[in-house]
Amino acid sequence: MIKIAQKLKDQLWWLIITVDYDYSRISIADNDLNDDTLTLWLEDKHDFKNTLEECLQLDISSKQFAKVIKAENLNSYEGQRLHPNKQFVYKTRVQINEAITWYKQDATLVEQQWAREAMLRTILTQLVETEASVDKGW
Repeated sequence: MIKIAQKLKDQLWWLIITVDYDYSRISIADNDLNDDTLTLWLEDKHDFKNTLEECLQLDISSKQFAKVIKAENLNSYEGQRLHPNKQFVYKTRVQINEAITWYKQDATLVEQQWAREAMLRTILTQLVETEASVDKGW
């Protein structure tokens, strides 16, 4: 579960309401990744902003971003390995690199975009699911 401050939750809800609950209208205007934080600037595709200051800035820890990359299997592929002792072949997930290293060094621009979109999708899904469960008293 990704930790989101209440103020940011409120801003995300405002963005969701602004796009009439059509999540496909929410786009990532820009992004930045440093050692500690992935920053995504979000906007409505039907209301593009002139500057990043007008966009909703979403800061996510690199650790959370790495968890999403791993969960989506973006930094690995399904392959075959030979067991070192018993000499039989088995299917397994083969990791290309650690999640953030993969993102920075190995991923293509399209794969990086997929990772950022997966992060946004995860946050929006979590937000909607947790708020729905709070509303129903679960």
